[in-house]
Amino acid sequence: MYAAGRMTQALAPDDIIRRHEDLVEGARAPLLVIEPLADLLAANRLGDGDRSAVVVTPIGDGHSNVTLSVSSAGHEVILRRPPRGPLPPSAHDVLREARLLRALAQTGVRVPNVLLVCEDPLVIGAPFYLMERVHGEVITGALPGALEGYEEREGIANEMIDALVELHEVDWVAAGLEGFGRPTGYLERQLRRFSGLWEHNRTRELPAVEQLGAWLRANLPQSPPATIVHGDYRLGNTIFASRPPARLAAILDWEMATIGDPLADLGYLMMCWAEPDDPPIGTYDLNSVTRLPGFPPREALIGRYEERSGRSMGSLTWYLTLALWKTVIFMEGNYKRAIAGTTDDPYLKSFGAGVTQLAERALEVSRGRA
Repeated sequence: MYAAGRMTQALAPDDIIRRHEDLVEGARAPLLVIEPLADLLAANRLGDGDRSAVVVTPIGDGHSNVTLSVSSAGHEVILRRPPRGPLPPSAHDVLREARLLRALAQTGVRVPNVLLVCEDPLVIGAPFYLMERVHGEVITGALPGALEGYEEREGIANEMIDALVELHEVDWVAAGLEGFGRPTGYLERQLRRFSGLWEHNRTRELPAVEQLGAWLRANLPQSPPATIVHGDYRLGNTIFASRPPARLAAILDWEMATIGDPLADLGYLMMCWAEPDDPPIGTYDLNSVTRLPGFPPREALIGRYEERSGRSMGSLTWYLTLALWKTVIFMEGNYKRAIAGTTDDPYLKSFGAGVTQLAERALEVSRGRA
């Protein structure tokens, strides 16, 4: 499902074991147990039951839910499961993510097909689901050769906006997602949830985070009618077809999705859409490729979304500030996991300084200075 351009984190020696009995006393829990997974694949015609033939490859940056390519007897599927703990309450719910993907597969939204959902944590150590592999390119720090032209760069931007508008147009009740989220009070809940998450994630005193929370509460806008919200919509969470013209083939990483304010998605996308003159935030630059010449500025993307969705952009600074504040809190949580030793990802250890820099950047945005 993920392809060229998406940084892949290597597996640690204790990430995968063959049998549950192989777990050494006192060792941390594995991410995958081969033999029971092979049996499950065979039972669902996704493998032939040959336990020795299962090949597992990590996919993606490894900073959130764990994503693995699993190959067996000519079948390749993508497995999604939560990371190791400690985990914040309600975070990393892969079963909820699978439910949404199954619902969206019946609409025009560009998602991979879910093949199997396993709620039993005893199989591999956690609930998980399997989905099809979607071939293509994940674009982050560089453009694939076939999409390097200026026309393709504009096309990538347009596809990002058009796919987002498609998502926000879905009748979520008709899609079977009633109860997936509460359609009113989304922004208020976001502020309460992330204020609480900050208390859970914080490793130090950062007054800028408290100031941002206060500003957001004092300047709360009125939301448009509720839609499905992706919650992490950015270029690095999409797959583009490998050949021109630029075509967004699938939207990935739905673990933050809910029913809520669609402008939260647009604000987050704009936070991630770097322009040439934007200051770097430590090592945190989710989509540095958009700094390249030929990519439209944020203003053009906002205008296209406004035209195609019919929604007002009058409060977009608030939504951009919200996105920055939430990202600061998530980064601090990942940094906490890194210094606690519950992840092998060296990238997360670099978040210490980046959290502070991004919080200051968010304050500048809230004051209309960036």
